[in-house]
Formats: sequence, structure tokens, C-alpha cells
Amino acid sequence: MLWYTMPFVEGESLRAALVNGQRFTPRDVGRVMHDVLDALPYAHGRGVIHRDIKPGNILRHRSHSLVTDFGVAKALSASMPHSGTTSVGIAIGTPAYMAPEQLAADPIADHRMDLYAIGLLAYELLSGAQPFSGHSPQETLAAQLTRMPAPIEESSPDTPPQLAALVMQLLAKDPNARPPTALAALEQLEAFTTPASAT
Repeated sequence: MLWYTMPFVEGESLRAALVNGQRFTPRDVGRVMHDVLDALPYAHGRGVIHRDIKPGNILRHRSHSLVTDFGVAKALSASMPHSGTTSVGIAIGTPAYMAPEQLAADPIADHRMDLYAIGLLAYELLSGAQPFSGHSPQETLAAQLTRMPAPIEESSPDTPPQLAALVMQLLAKDPNARPPTALAALEQLEAFTTPASAT
């Protein structure tokens, strides 16, 4: 007899928390980033790219954050010849959270587009707004392709310099300027969030 189970998550999504006016401290954002980055290496190591990391796909369960909608990513990976686009070159994902190469339907786009989306997620949690909010959809897409957002310290002055630097690195337009993997980004994060005396 075959069956599958899914955990019941009592909390809300990060999108619901933002809509309800919750403010996230740098410590909160560091924990969210840790949990999301920790979830991705397993998937990426098996050729599964999420493609739609955004506040609505991150559920909060007590003090932990859970990444959802991996099933869609796996189905897309299995059915498409390229990692980030359909066979006719159509970008997949939510435009406001898509990496430049994903928006451009670059056939060689890889797992680093998920890292860009984590940068957008962290930026929004820290500042309370999307980095390119206030523009028309067309301007948002153009900004995603060509413009760096304002430094996160301008809208969130209490963000520690190391966290701000990591967020801005994740938002690099060139995938090669981002951390090479989710694990590498997680190690960077842990290097300044884990006390030196921790075992």
C-alpha cells in the first residue's frame, strides 16, 4: 500500500507576516536565510532548482522557516531540457523574485538564480519593501536586469555590515559574482552569526 505524508505547519508564510506589518530584525533575517540556504544544497545537488523562492513560499514553523513548492520545481526539472526556461525560452517564476538570467530566459541559467532570490527575500525582510517596488511591472523587470538596488544599510541602518555585504553579494547581476553555491553562502552566513566558542 503506497501513501505519502505532508507535515502540518501551524505558522504563516513570510508574505502573510509582511502583509500583517511584522518587522524583521537582522537576527530574524539571518535565521530565515540560514534555514532557506540549508534547504537548497540537497535539491541543487540533485539537479532541482526551486526557481520561485519568495516570501509566499517560505512557511514559518515556530522559530524555523520551511521552503515549500519544491514539487513544482522537480516536475519542471524532469520535463524540461534547460534548467531555467521552457523549451521555447519562456522564463519561469515570479518576476519580482527572478534573477536577471532567469528573466532573460538564459538557457544556461543554473542554481545561482535561487541565490539571487534569497538576496531579494532578505532585502525585503530587512527593509520592509521589495528593492524595486514602486515601479511599473515593465520598470521592475528592467531594473532587475540592469540596476543594483540601493544599499540595504540605507533602508535598514541596523543591519550588520557582514550581513549587508552578503545580501548585496547575493543580488549581484552577474551569477559569477554571487557565492558559487547555497552551501558556500551558508558558510559565509555562519562565519559571522555563529559565536567563535560554539562547538
